Amino acid sequence: MNTLVIGLDGACRSVLDPMVDDGVLPNIAEFYTDGAVAPLESQLPPWTPSAWPSLYTGFNPAKHGVYDFLRFKGYDWDVVNRSHVKAHAVWELLSMEGYSSVVVNVPVTHPPREFDGILVPGYTAPEAPECYPTGVWDELNSELGEYTLYTDPLGSGSSEAERKRGYRRLSQMRGSAFRYLIQKHDPDFGFVQFQQCDTVFHEFPDEPETVRRVYKDIDAEIDEILNTCEPDVTLLVSDHGIGPMNGHEFRVNDYLRDKGLVTATGEGGGMPSWKSVSRKRLQDGKENGPVAQSPAERALELAARVGVTSQRLGAVVQRLGLEDVVLKIVPDDIIRAGAEQVDFPASTAYMRSRTEMGVRLNVDGREPAGIVPASEYEQVRDDVIDTLTKATTPEGVPVFERVAPREAVFEGPYLDDAPDIVTVPNRFDHFLVANLKGAQFGEPTEPWEHKREGIVMISGGESTSDVALQNSHLFDIAPTILSTFGLPVDTRMDGSPLPVIGSTGEKEYPQLTDEKITTTEDATIEERLSNLGYLD
Repeated sequence: MNTLVIGLDGACRSVLDPMVDDGVLPNIAEFYTDGAVAPLESQLPPWTPSAWPSLYTGFNPAKHGVYDFLRFKGYDWDVVNRSHVKAHAVWELLSMEGYSSVVVNVPVTHPPREFDGILVPGYTAPEAPECYPTGVWDELNSELGEYTLYTDPLGSGSSEAERKRGYRRLSQMRGSAFRYLIQKHDPDFGFVQFQQCDTVFHEFPDEPETVRRVYKDIDAEIDEILNTCEPDVTLLVSDHGIGPMNGHEFRVNDYLRDKGLVTATGEGGGMPSWKSVSRKRLQDGKENGPVAQSPAERALELAARVGVTSQRLGAVVQRLGLEDVVLKIVPDDIIRAGAEQVDFPASTAYMRSRTEMGVRLNVDGREPAGIVPASEYEQVRDDVIDTLTKATTPEGVPVFERVAPREAVFEGPYLDDAPDIVTVPNRFDHFLVANLKGAQFGEPTEPWEHKREGIVMISGGESTSDVALQNSHLFDIAPTILSTFGLPVDTRMDGSPLPVIGSTGEKEYPQLTDEKITTTEDATIEERLSNLGYLD
C-alpha cells in the first residue's frame, strides 16, 4: 500500500503519552520513537460530524457545508450525512487520478458516493448501512460473522459489562473488516477509523482502566493492520482532543433570555428535548415507532402550556429538599417533557445546537419568521457579540475566550449555514448547553469534553522529525495524503502538505456538483447522540 491513514477519534497527547510511557501501547509507541509525532490543531467546532469531513476534504466547514451533528433548514433540522458534505473526499480525488482505496468506518460517509474502491460507512450512519459497492455489508457478515456499526441495539438493556465487551468486539471488527478488504482488493490507499477511543470517555468517564483497555485493544489492531498493509507512509490522526471538564455548564439560551434576546415557549415549536420528543426504542433490532407518553408526561406538557414548567417545579422541589426523592421516582423523560423550549420565531438570537458552538440571529427574509430587520443585522449582531463577550462565570472569569462573527472564522460558499456568531469556550473548559434550564450556570453535564488539540503521527516520508510537524492543522491531512502520491493539492483546500512529505504543487480538481440531499430518517441515531451528550 502506498498510504495508510488510521483515525483515532478524540486521541491526543495528554491521553496517549501516559499509556505509551507505561508500555500499554507498544505499537503506537513505535511512532513516538521511529516516526514523527506532534499536536494537530482541530477546527472550530472541534466535533466529529464537522471535523472528519474537514479532515477528508481539506476544506473548512463553509466550503464543505457541515458544522454540526444537525443540518438546519429554517427552524427544521436533520442529522447530517454524506449528502450534506458538498466537497470531494480525498479518496474520490485519488480515484480521479487512477488510484484505488478501501475506506472503513470514517464518520459522515453514508450514503457513499461512487469511486474506485470500497467504502463501509461509520458514525452517524444507520445500523447496517448502504456500502459502496452494494453488497459489501452482507459480504462482511458472511465472511467475518456478524458485523455491526454500533455496540448494541438501543433499548436492549445491555449491562455495563456487556457494553464494555462490545467495545472490544467493535475494535476487532473494524480491524478484521479492513484487513479482509485490503487483502481482497489490494488498494493503493487505505483509511480505517476507530470511534470507541472517543466514545469511552462519554460512556465511562470515571473508569481509567476501561479507557486503557479500549486503547490497548485498538493498539493491537493497529499492529495487525500495519503488518497486513506494509504501507510506504502511515498517518495516525485524530479529529480533536479530549480532556476533563473543570469549568461550568453555561446555558447560553438562559443567558440570552435574561438579556431579553430569547423568548421561551411551553407549547412546542422550539428545539425539542431529544430524550422525550425524538426517541424511539428498538426491540429485536427493529424500530417500533415512538414510545407512548405516560399520563405524567402528558400532564407536565399540559402544565407547561400554562406556565408550570419543569424548571419552576424543580425550584419548588429544591426548596423542599426533595431532589433525591424526585430523581428516584420521576424519570428524566418526564421532567424533560414539561421543559420550556426556545421559541425560535419569537426570539432575536439563540443557540440552535450546543455542538454548533454559536448563536444564530432570527433574520427577517432569511429565517421563516425572522424578526431582525436585514438592515439592522450588523448592529444587532455587534450588540449580541458584546453581550456574549461580557458573560462571566460566578468567579468573574470570562466564559468565552473568543466571540467572533462567522466570517472571521469561516470562508466559503456555505457560510450562510454557519451560526452568525461563533462562541469559543474559555480553554474549552465550559460545557455549552442550548436547552433552557432556568439558570445560567450549573455543574457540567459531562465530566470530559472535546479539546482543540488532537494528534498526528507519521512514519515514512522524507523526514521523521517531530519539529517538522509543529503547527500542523486538521486541514493539512487531505493535502498531505495527495502529496504522498506525488499529486498536486487542490487549489481550494485550506491546508498544505505537512513538511515530512513535501510540496507537489497545486491544481484545480473538479468540484462536487451533486446537490441531492438524503434525509437521515433514523431516530435511533439521534438517541445515540443524545446518550453520548452531543445533543441536549
